Formats: sequence, structure tokens, C-alpha cells
Amino acid sequence: MTTTPPVCNYEGSDYQQSFWEQGGREYEDRAEAIALKRMLPKNGRLMLELGAGAGRNTPRYTGFDRIVLLDYSTTQLTQAQQRLGRSDKFIYVAADIYRLPFLDRLFDSATMIRALHHMADAPKALEQVRNILQPGAVFILEFANKLNLKSIIRYWLGKQDWNPFSLEPVEFVKLNFDFHPKAIRNWLGSLGFAIEKTLTVSHFRLGFLKRLVPAKLLAALDGLFQPTGALWQMTPSVFVKAKVKGTLQKVEIPMNVIGLFKCPVCGSGDLKDKENHLLCPKCSARWAVNDGIYDFREKMK
Repeated sequence: MTTTPPVCNYEGSDYQQSFWEQGGREYEDRAEAIALKRMLPKNGRLMLELGAGAGRNTPRYTGFDRIVLLDYSTTQLTQAQQRLGRSDKFIYVAADIYRLPFLDRLFDSATMIRALHHMADAPKALEQVRNILQPGAVFILEFANKLNLKSIIRYWLGKQDWNPFSLEPVEFVKLNFDFHPKAIRNWLGSLGFAIEKTLTVSHFRLGFLKRLVPAKLLAALDGLFQPTGALWQMTPSVFVKAKVKGTLQKVEIPMNVIGLFKCPVCGSGDLKDKENHLLCPKCSARWAVNDGIYDFREKMK
């Protein structure tokens, strides 16, 4: 199989509970909900949520007919199933973002929230996203901002070696990257995206503020400042709404879930539904289907 960059794997993790529900992140969650509401299309037919995790944001995509939740961890997807249930609306897929198992030009919208910072080759990941989006499709991307105020002050005081003003990503912890906003804009532009809106998020991500001010109020204040992202980006988190250049057309989307997929090995879109797996007749690769999760990470032996 084609060699791809390393993947950050949350298999077996209780990330949703330990980080979001018990980790004092209510403010960040509420602030992100405000940003998403400002950027999401009112409706759509097929949404791809990249790095969906346990489905924290999925209920916010209310206007979409069907939503594909993609994550590398089956543990996270199982938790998402428990949260959202099983229905025709939600499709659960375990896959490597560098080898997306979907037909080209399939989705009319996609989101990638708190996922790009795990990408060792961000341009390659973004190229994969571009391939599966229709002309005119909306892509909402959140990224960890290298040019945040805290890193700038630390750099000026000599307490930080890396330069927040340079364009290259910085890996501050293994497989955790911060990106310069200009680098993100350059990558998206080179792939044929036009940026329509930029919001700065988590202006008040300070421990003492979160302890003193109720999360709902702090998030509301954050919402007031988010539009300043059109002028400058100095917060730890930045949201970008980009659109694939071209006019959105009514693409025939297969009603059968299997018709959405292609083989990550050979690219064939003619997969066959077997008892517990999908079979690619062209290259004979088999992809497991376990408890409603389509697993395209590794071929079955």
C-alpha cells in the first residue's frame, strides 16, 4: 500500500469525556459552536465531517440530509454512534485522511475542526479534501494558529525558540502542529479554494478567566470579537470558510451507502457489499464492516 504520513490515532481514548466534558472546555466548545453557526450553509445534501471524533459537533449540522463521520479511531466512532444512534442520516467511516475512500467530487460540504493540527503533511491532507468536493462546495477549516498573541510575547521575551512569524508549521508536541494563517491561505488558494470568511476563536483561552467568568458569557464575548479575524489573526484557534471555485451543480449522489466509496488502493468505485466486508473486484482488496463502521484503514488479511 502507498506510504502515507504518520497518523495521530485516538484508538482507545476517552478524549470526549476527559478533554471536553471533564477538562474545563465548555467555553471553547460554545465559542466554536458560534463560529460554526456563522459559517455553515443553511442546508445541503451530503456533508463530510473530517476528524469527527465522538460526534461533538455533528448535531450542529442540522441542515444536511446525510452526514459522513470520518475518523481514524473506531473507538471514537463507536462513541459517536452511542451519541447519535444509527440511521440513514449518519454514516460512520474509519479511514486515513491521506487516502480518503470516497468518489471524487461527491460532497457539497466538509468540515475539519481540531484535526488539521495532527497533520504532518497538511497540504497533502487538504488536497485529498479538495478532490472529494464538488465545484462550489463549502469547506470549513479550523486550525491551530502559530501566530497567536501568547507565542509572539514568549518569542519576544526569549522564552520560545521557534519564530511565530515564519510560515513553516511548528511541531510543539509529537504530531501536534501550529500553522501560520498565511500558509493556510496559500495552500487553500493553490488548491482552487476561495476564502469567504475568517473568524478568530478562543480569544479568552486563559485559565483564570475561565474560572472567574461563566462559560456561556465568555463565549458570547468571544462571539463579539470573532469577526475581527477578517483583519488579523492572533488567537490560538482560527476558522476559515472556503469555497471550491466553480458553480455548485446537482450531482447525483448514490442512495446506497456503498456507492459513495472507492477502493483506497486502486481507486475503483465498484465495491461489492459482502457479509462483513466490502470487496474491490479490481484489486481484490477487502475492507471490514464492523457494527455499522466502514473500516478503510488497512485491508483485511
